[in-house]
Amino acid sequence: MSEPNMLTFNLIDNLANYTGKPPHVRIGGNTADYMVFDQSQNEWAWTLNDQQKGQGNLKPNHMIIGPRFFEAVSRFPPNTPLTWGLNMAYNEPDWEEEITTMAQQVIDRVKHLDLVSFELGNEPDLWLQNGFRSGQWGGRTYVEEWLTRAEAVWTEVLKPNHLPSNMFEIGCTASTVGTDFQIRDLMSFDANRKVAGSDATYIGGWNQHDYYYFIGVSSYPITLEYLMRLATTEVQFKAWVEQVEQSKATQIPYVVREMGIIGPLGLAGISDVFGGALWTLNFLLYSASLGVSSVQFHMTDNSDASAWQPIQMLDREPFVRPLYYGMAAFDQIIGPTCAAQVSQSQIASYPPGYDEFVRAYNVYQDGHLDSLVVVNGKMANVSEPDKASIEFSVQVPSSLSGQMLYLSYLTSDGADATNGTTWNGISYEVSGDGTPTIVSDDNEVVEVSDDGTITIMVRDSQAIVATFGRRAGEGFSSEQILCSAKEYTPPPPVSPKQTKNPLLYSNEKSAAAALGCSGILTCTVAAIIVVGGGFTFFG
Repeated sequence: MSEPNMLTFNLIDNLANYTGKPPHVRIGGNTADYMVFDQSQNEWAWTLNDQQKGQGNLKPNHMIIGPRFFEAVSRFPPNTPLTWGLNMAYNEPDWEEEITTMAQQVIDRVKHLDLVSFELGNEPDLWLQNGFRSGQWGGRTYVEEWLTRAEAVWTEVLKPNHLPSNMFEIGCTASTVGTDFQIRDLMSFDANRKVAGSDATYIGGWNQHDYYYFIGVSSYPITLEYLMRLATTEVQFKAWVEQVEQSKATQIPYVVREMGIIGPLGLAGISDVFGGALWTLNFLLYSASLGVSSVQFHMTDNSDASAWQPIQMLDREPFVRPLYYGMAAFDQIIGPTCAAQVSQSQIASYPPGYDEFVRAYNVYQDGHLDSLVVVNGKMANVSEPDKASIEFSVQVPSSLSGQMLYLSYLTSDGADATNGTTWNGISYEVSGDGTPTIVSDDNEVVEVSDDGTITIMVRDSQAIVATFGRRAGEGFSSEQILCSAKEYTPPPPVSPKQTKNPLLYSNEKSAAAALGCSGILTCTVAAIIVVGGGFTFFG
């Protein structure tokens, strides 16, 4: 732990190079509601508290962290956007001292990072189940306690440090289905009340969590082919889509601060194979098209669902999982401009058997169509020598005839491959340390025909990105004004040219959502790291 984990930081640097800023990091999760600070604790990781107290199946102060924990966190690159979880489960008489002490330590000890927000508590909708609360616990009592904590941290920590009051994310729920933790419920309980003597409030974002599948909770068997039916993601995320819509009425951003393919720790053969990379790219594009402002993928040092394995696991040395490539692809597609927008395209007609497996997206830069993305989740395993492909066509205005589109592929030998993935001709495995290696420099291009038709082939278990005039990841730089914005602004109006096709594409399904590269409120770029557990991730 005393030395930085270079695989981790090289992989983070890659993403920072693509978007102009390091990925947004969330520290906490379940562990946030177990941790208290002790100045005398001198270990890199948490240690067990021998004076545990409070309610809960696991006591809400059973983990102690000290200064070195913050030193480890400070190894993230400068200006890394940071969300930190504060302990709200702890409800003993000295709760105020504990929560304000932790908040002050964060501000004092991670100064070179970009502290964007605090979470107050983790998944309070489960607190009756895990014993943190009893009696008439629900959304109303949660809001009352949340506001009390927010006021304490604001008055004693944020205000004296000249920080704004709306640095808190509210909700942090595992699920809102069948509960009164929905956004409209929290609003009705006056969660967004004004700070005394001010027009400001405490809420900087609506925060909810999700897993596509959770072992022991989801009620159906999971297979790789089921995951790659991309339509099932839309079914699973339906309740969260409703929450996104509720958030829009408040003009407060909506974030998914904890996301994963399979919780809690993944599943070999599904989350750690190339199919997981395709699912990840599709989910990031899909959530962006809905208006989700930020997504963090859950990572620990012992999970088959982490984007990379930072330490030895089951006698295997640290390595990069295919899932990372889906993140890298998304980041290169949207780039560093902070002006990218994504819309999902309806597909007018599918080849037989493909309707649940194929999804398409349009990506805009500064309101102009920049790239087309097709994710083909149809199963094709490594063992299949002759893999099928589909042809897709897009109709764009004939004024674009003669323009060239450069093709970039997210590909591997098959959906069940555990290694050998490439994105845009790049491997992050060949070097052995996470630095990128160009393994294919082919410039494959297609030309817009005289009538505005674009025709491209995409293999089963593959994604393709067609970018106008350049390869993905080239030709754009950061827009400083947009990238420095941290207050919520609605996406700028976009009038995308309609894309029609009797075979595949039809008009956009959803309004484009603005993407950027800094802050929580306008940025949903490489926001992909959640750290929990013992934090051996850093060493």
